[in-house]
Amino acid sequence: MSQFVKAVLFDLDGTLIDTAADFVRIIGKMSGENDWQAPPEAEIRDQVSAGASSMVRLMLRHNGQLEVSEEALLEFRQQFLDDYEADICVDSCVFSELEEVLHTLEDKGVPWGIVTNKPRYLAELLLEKMQLDERCSVLVCPDDVSRPKPDPEPMYVALEKLAIPRGAAESVLYIGDHIRDIEAGNAAGMTTILAAYGYIPPEDQKNLKKWGADYITDTPKELSKLLLVSGKFDYL
Repeated sequence: MSQFVKAVLFDLDGTLIDTAADFVRIIGKMSGENDWQAPPEAEIRDQVSAGASSMVRLMLRHNGQLEVSEEALLEFRQQFLDDYEADICVDSCVFSELEEVLHTLEDKGVPWGIVTNKPRYLAELLLEKMQLDERCSVLVCPDDVSRPKPDPEPMYVALEKLAIPRGAAESVLYIGDHIRDIEAGNAAGMTTILAAYGYIPPEDQKNLKKWGADYITDTPKELSKLLLVSGKFDYL
């Protein structure tokens, strides 16, 4: 018997949108400005879900900058964020097959939204540049809560904005590529799907089943099939 779904929520970076290429570009730019060698693209991608500070630290470690002060680290991080804001969507794109998912949900009248740890000013700008802002039914960012993921508070805020009672949280799908996504979704009582194609470091790949997601999908195509043709979910 299929499960009735009232809404579908996504994490942003590494789940719905492939933003890594723009982060790789910015780290390359910053490395060049300091006469450093940029870290390998794969290593940068692995750090995307961990945030700007992790990508900056990777760049510094890769170039032997192991004794950088906290003040200098914050300056590098701010430069990273400023460069990203100035040119946020050069190479970013919705993961293949997921555009079809969004259109299908919209055609069925099922709201979809985003719960992310990306700062609101960057999330809103990215969605606007990608012309997703008016299609997205709800956007919850760390700015909107006192406790971001893995705490379930952002998930509860999303439910409230969608006018879905907490008691019906199981009818909401939450899809993410980080353990904090699965923990937050599970804590809120949502049905969780791990996007294992996202930005997951190699050392974490072997532990994915332990994260406790209800479903694991290895590619965007597999996620699309699970959502649209598996028969596991009913959106009508």
